[in-house]
Amino acid sequence: MTMEMKDSGSVVLTAYHPHSPARIPGMEQSFVQDIPPSHSPTSRKSLSRCRRINRMLSNESAPPAFSRSNSQASMDSTSMEDFWCEVESIKESREDGSEEAMVLEFKPADEGELEAEWLQDVGLSTLISGAEEEDGQALLSTLTRTQAAAVQKRYNTYTQTLRKKNKHTVRDVRDIFGASDSSPTFETVPVPPVSSNGIQLPGQKPVWKSVSSKSCLDCGIDKGSPSTTEELSYDVSFSESITVLLKTQEWPKNQRFKKEDSALPKFIVRKSRFGLTEVGDLSPEDMKKIRYLSLIELTAFYDALGVELKRNRVERVRGRENGLFGVPLTVLLENDQKKVPGIKVPLIFQKLLLKLEETGLETEGILRVPGSASRVKNLRQELEAKFYEDTFDWDQVRNNDAAGLLKMFIRELPSPLFTVEYLPAFITLVEKISKIKLQLQALHLLIMLMPEANRDTAKAFLQFLKKVVANEGKNKMNLWNVSMIVAPNLFIYKGKRANQQEMQAAATTAHIVRLLIRYQDILWTVPSFLISQVRKMNEAAMNNSKRQLMFDKGVRKLLRRKTMERERPERPEGAVSFPPYLQPDIPEGVIRVYAPLHSKVSMAIQLNSQTKAKDILARFHCENSHGSSQNVRGEIQSLHEIGGNIGQHCLDPDAFMLDVYHANPQAEWVIKPKAS
Repeated sequence: MTMEMKDSGSVVLTAYHPHSPARIPGMEQSFVQDIPPSHSPTSRKSLSRCRRINRMLSNESAPPAFSRSNSQASMDSTSMEDFWCEVESIKESREDGSEEAMVLEFKPADEGELEAEWLQDVGLSTLISGAEEEDGQALLSTLTRTQAAAVQKRYNTYTQTLRKKNKHTVRDVRDIFGASDSSPTFETVPVPPVSSNGIQLPGQKPVWKSVSSKSCLDCGIDKGSPSTTEELSYDVSFSESITVLLKTQEWPKNQRFKKEDSALPKFIVRKSRFGLTEVGDLSPEDMKKIRYLSLIELTAFYDALGVELKRNRVERVRGRENGLFGVPLTVLLENDQKKVPGIKVPLIFQKLLLKLEETGLETEGILRVPGSASRVKNLRQELEAKFYEDTFDWDQVRNNDAAGLLKMFIRELPSPLFTVEYLPAFITLVEKISKIKLQLQALHLLIMLMPEANRDTAKAFLQFLKKVVANEGKNKMNLWNVSMIVAPNLFIYKGKRANQQEMQAAATTAHIVRLLIRYQDILWTVPSFLISQVRKMNEAAMNNSKRQLMFDKGVRKLLRRKTMERERPERPEGAVSFPPYLQPDIPEGVIRVYAPLHSKVSMAIQLNSQTKAKDILARFHCENSHGSSQNVRGEIQSLHEIGGNIGQHCLDPDAFMLDVYHANPQAEWVIKPKAS
């Protein structure tokens, strides 16, 4: 498969700079401050005002205070009327006192501070402290060529800045990256020469394969539209696949979006032999490493494209410690988990979504038509008082009022649902790179960076928005309508102030929401190249630990004792499982699977090249169909890979087990319910 690109002939490495958009002089209160208030955003007067706002920002002849930059993204002859009406509606909600405005302040950064923060954020604080930490060494040993170059560039900038400030002695970069023969070195992960994200390298021919619905993740247009179909693969890192660029790269001067669904390509993600992995399928410890690697990969990706990786430094807002609105997601979840252990999405958010899904999906103009400001204000106060007492009457809530409460909840989060640190970076990329595939890859990495609470809540929200779009025939809300309404609530109208660059980015942020809704099934999938790096990182850490343990005489005595236990006869079926290093010798290609919730809790299974995880599950189900409890038979069971070079991994039912076994021969295999 080929991908047309207008790229430069070399990798352009960009420094990591602070980004704090300048305010519009005289507009400290808000962009719409000078616009007369309106009692009904849906009235003729309000609509005409929204149209006037839209024309002011979308016409090429706009006044100087709102003039477009050359790279400003816009719509092809498409009105942003819904967007600006939503902004006006939010303003009115704030003015009548029904909503508490949270102001996000952006901190200025001293030279070198962003690089230091970046190194800490990717788990390489050891490069700053000078300590020889195992985790940092393990991470460095897994990096690809482009990822290593990104780390080296940020460390170079950091050390050069410190030398200029003459703060203290810092480690020379050659001591870390092996620039001299006497310095320690590390090898980057070898990368196959064949690209896997759709970019054809010189001298290669595109290869097309037939794709069946059972072997891939299909994410795109569902209405038979004539959109193009492209295949995605996660075997090779995104940054490695775009390091060969044409010398004649030119950025478009004015990126324009098309609102039609057919303008978005249809992407198909082919499953590898390991299947697909969702974010909830990995242990929290491994997802932490995924976040480290994702930020390094995102930085390398931007470097390869020659796009500046801008970042906001946001002052954290404390927020309330109790209640429902204006409370941090982590605090809400901590309170809710006392009532419902293991819950991942706040109860109030779930209830608002459930209310809208049960009665509001077919309501015309849902999300767009605002509810009564006074009713929403009263409902909010009543919810705060009665929700946790289970005395709130949900039948009294009208659908448009419920939608208003939902959007208010999102806006009042002390930290935005989609964290804003790298929002400027993505806006820049969307405005400069027209390829949807490259935009999607950058957005994918940004999703991997999100905190767990934000990601789980965002996933529930996007699933709801997908259902709204699916009912377009009755509610008259298509994908672009929904995106325009949601964008101001997620990205633009944060706090009491708005700035010119945010206003100009209206179409871009709506396009981002459109990508989030359309391709959400892809975005919650962990790229396999990142999982491979986590495995290598865990293996490197284990090898370092083994070398240290061998010097401990007490440990060697313990190992001898364990070896003696290993030679004892195998325990009968049903006994507690042993770790792999304590288990009796098992022939090559044979695994012992444990199912503690079944009547038959253990079974040895011979693997072949065609054995899939679902085959093992089916065999256990057949063996235990009469002996297991009713609760176990009703639950969805999954096969988990535990230990070895992974923390815990819920396997795709289509994963080929012999391949997984060879990738992690020291793992245990356990059948249990999948975490919800």
